[in-house]
Amino acid sequence: MGVLDLFGFLPIGILDAVDIILVSFLLYKLYELIRGTIAVRIFLGVLSIYLLWLIVTALEMEMMSQIFRQFINVGVIALIIVFQQEIRRFLLAIGNSGFFRNIGARGGLWTWLGKSERKLSTNIHAISEAVFSMASSRTGALIAIEREGNLQSIIDSGKKVNADLNAAILESVFFKNSPLHDGAVVIRGNKMISASCMFPLSEKHNHQTSYGMRHKAALGISEELDAVAVMVSEETANVHIVQSGIIETFEDRAAFQNRLQELLTDF
Repeated sequence: MGVLDLFGFLPIGILDAVDIILVSFLLYKLYELIRGTIAVRIFLGVLSIYLLWLIVTALEMEMMSQIFRQFINVGVIALIIVFQQEIRRFLLAIGNSGFFRNIGARGGLWTWLGKSERKLSTNIHAISEAVFSMASSRTGALIAIEREGNLQSIIDSGKKVNADLNAAILESVFFKNSPLHDGAVVIRGNKMISASCMFPLSEKHNHQTSYGMRHKAALGISEELDAVAVMVSEETANVHIVQSGIIETFEDRAAFQNRLQELLTDF
């Protein structure tokens, strides 16, 4: 395998170049995860200590080198604690990538093995009728529609409903005097599985300041799990579809149905 002698004293092979590219990519993804958070300052502090350790080691300053080495050895555990949220998001990003997500999904690996699971299609017309009716009366609503990923942990946080999906029942859940209105509904196939569910809130800091808790919950479920969120804003009466951390607003019912159909069939 060829080796390039850079500057006459620095040999670089093909594997070295691949190694540099991969490390650069990982550092960039790490920066994306912690950008805009206080973790950036912590990361810079840790990086500074590491660079100082390299310098004192190169200068053969044994005492300083030992002090920094011990700090770094203990610091690995401390970093896991400090960066637990960022590590969690990083692992979720890997798990939610197309290949790994489909392995663990209902119908993912089993479909690849030829053992597909029959799944009833979602009644998009019923969802459309319900959300636009609630928008006209400024009734807030939050719905998660399961795709290939499993939302069982979210389902377990609410009250089991297990009812056939239709507009009247969906509207009644979010009626202000309903005991189930405070929370979200999870839809699997053509069933309303659970209501009054709790969604993870988005922890990103680059969202609009006008976003309330319902917006952040819709963003959170779409960022962390393989689901499409449908939201009705009580303040603005807007209808939104949220997928992979992107919010889309719809005023036209036909456009809403077409987009939802596209998201629920394109995986």
